[in-house]
Amino acid sequence: MSTKLYIEDTYSKSNQTVVCDSFENEIILDQTVFYPHGGGQPGDTGELQWNDKAIKIINTYNNKDGSIVHVAADMKDIPRSGDTVITSIDWVRRYLHMRMHTGLHLLGSVLKYGVTGGNISSEKSRLDFDMEEPVDKEYVNSQLEKLVSEDHQVTSSWITQEELKKKPELIRTMSVRPPENANNIRLVKIGNIDLQPCGGTHVKSTGEVGKILVSKVEKKGKRNRRVNVKLMN
Repeated sequence: MSTKLYIEDTYSKSNQTVVCDSFENEIILDQTVFYPHGGGQPGDTGELQWNDKAIKIINTYNNKDGSIVHVAADMKDIPRSGDTVITSIDWVRRYLHMRMHTGLHLLGSVLKYGVTGGNISSEKSRLDFDMEEPVDKEYVNSQLEKLVSEDHQVTSSWITQEELKKKPELIRTMSVRPPENANNIRLVKIGNIDLQPCGGTHVKSTGEVGKILVSKVEKKGKRNRRVNVKLMN
């Protein structure tokens, strides 16, 4: 089980840790600042340094046993079990994901429908909504601008599985549900406008999202509207 440093401090860019295991081009660390792919958010990329050596990390994902796997660019020379390494993430890319992810929460607070899918990238992101009516882009964009300007605080807390079962309305995503094998589920709260389970990385306040706009709306079925957004600065 890897300690997930990004859960408590999404702004942590680097750390020193120990290699638990490595095989071919995959490395498992005792603790990590790298966010693993999940919930529509890409895994972090970056670099590992050890003994005057360095290797690029091109992806990060969750292993079935709870560890986090760091995928190296090649398998020619990687750190081995017991080696001490310095990790560093591609912060520019991660921070864009944090802004985007928070922005999608804002989008979901404006369009109060079930979410059937989503995807995050540094250039554009989207949510799919279980809705039939057309999306008023002008209205949604004005509401997003308002929520950003109000600079709502983004915080997190924890809830047990039993507590969550008593509050099913907290789960907005119809396609991805919180892991049932976890004793505690992380809740992300944005002011008084949004509260839902989420394991992703977010900024500290909505003001950091910056200008975010609906760039395109697609009809993907009778009850499916895909809303694409992009950051403008």
